[in-house]
Amino acid sequence: MDARVKPAHDPDERLISLIGMRLSRQKLVGWILIVVSVAYIAYFLRVRLFTPGPVLERKEWVQFIGSFVILMLGTINVRMAAARERRRKGSPE
Repeated sequence: MDARVKPAHDPDERLISLIGMRLSRQKLVGWILIVVSVAYIAYFLRVRLFTPGPVLERKEWVQFIGSFVILMLGTINVRMAAARERRRKGSPE
């Protein structure tokens, strides 16, 4: 076998080490989506909605609603990654 040839593997099986935790790529992406959308929702509520300032435009409302959609997608991603992990542990290989 040639030393340069790497064995084929499923890209979702690669694990990313993050602060001592091992996360699948799907779970990591899900958590990034959740953190970014929660940060934007908090910013919007604190800075744009509850403080006096210029009138909110339609674009900002669309972005606010879109951040809830992204939050849901991130949550779905994390839950699907957990289900995939449980299914892999339960299946005999």
